[in-house]
Amino acid sequence: MTKKFLAEHQIAYEEHNINREPEYIDYLKEKGFRSVPVIERNSNPIINGFRPDLLKNLIAR
Repeated sequence: MTKKFLAEHQIAYEEHNINREPEYIDYLKEKGFRSVPVIERNSNPIINGFRPDLLKNLIAR
């Protein structure tokens, strides 16, 4: 749902799939996350999970 939201609003993103890149599991655990997706901006986590209420803040105005 998060990827669909980003695509629908033409928000560019870089995906790191934990199934193909398991090293990101440790990265996320170190930051305190236990679920995906995690949205980061400038290497700072800002959203965890599908949160359309927060994702709308990424839409360019």
